[in-house]
Amino acid sequence: MVKLLRFDWAIKHLLRHKANFDILEGFLSELLNTNVIIEDLLESEGNKENENDKSNRVDLLVRTDQQEQIIIEVQATMEWDYLSRVLYGTSKVVTEYIQAGQPYRNIRKVISVSILFFNLGHGKDYLYHGSTEFRGMHHHDILELGENEKNAYGLEKTPSDIFPEYYFIKVNQFNERIKSKFDEWVYFLKTEKIDPTFSAKGIKSAAKKLDILSLGEDDRRAYERYEQDTHYEASMHESHYGRGKLEGLAEGAAIGEAKGRAEGEAKGKAEEKMGIAKNMLELGIPLETIAKSTKLSMEEIEELQTNVSC
Repeated sequence: MVKLLRFDWAIKHLLRHKANFDILEGFLSELLNTNVIIEDLLESEGNKENENDKSNRVDLLVRTDQQEQIIIEVQATMEWDYLSRVLYGTSKVVTEYIQAGQPYRNIRKVISVSILFFNLGHGKDYLYHGSTEFRGMHHHDILELGENEKNAYGLEKTPSDIFPEYYFIKVNQFNERIKSKFDEWVYFLKTEKIDPTFSAKGIKSAAKKLDILSLGEDDRRAYERYEQDTHYEASMHESHYGRGKLEGLAEGAAIGEAKGRAEGEAKGKAEEKMGIAKNMLELGIPLETIAKSTKLSMEEIEELQTNVSC
């Protein structure tokens, strides 16, 4: 199988073009179990590109032919308040796309799709769905719309059809066993590969259009830089919460004296820097860049490079 482009980079650079909407349509159709047709892309304050933003978060906001608004977001590293940020994102879309003086019934349905490469919360599944349901406290019945509400909306709706919905795809938790057509998409998200036997909607188009070899020279260099930046950010994050810092702090606390705590913390910080430098060396990042990022001396980095080579 051919190695394909990362989905997060593709969203930011390729899938915004109308000629490639079929890939997103296929992905969303299999996820939502309905035929999704993308009418156009929308611009929100949350999804405007910023060339100076090195974050590995990607937002894409699309509007379907059913006037639903779907947020697609890729998140590679842990954020402890990620759920609150997702809530903020849907709330912002709701308020941005209703004009002053319009009745509230004109608010469009918002669906939030989060493609996650970290372990959000605790749970065994790799695909979670959340929607709003109102249940009686005494009779345990589910609240439905009355005739007046249905007439106001002009459609047969339920409260859950009005409030935002959320999908969390925990990619790393997928066991790579294909049991549905959507699993074929999750397999691609995790491995960046598509088996020729896959038949999910849009998947064959993705196999063709997201082939790294099909990129022009400038796009290929940009993609290689993006991959390098992504690996570096992951290494920084891992090192920040890694063993070196925790061991250093634990050692200092065990001594029970101010001097011992200071020495333990210093040791943890030193090990953290060395861990980051080692990861950067393995990625082939220039020594000058490593020295500038970690504040280590060139002598320390060259010695570490010798050890890594051995």
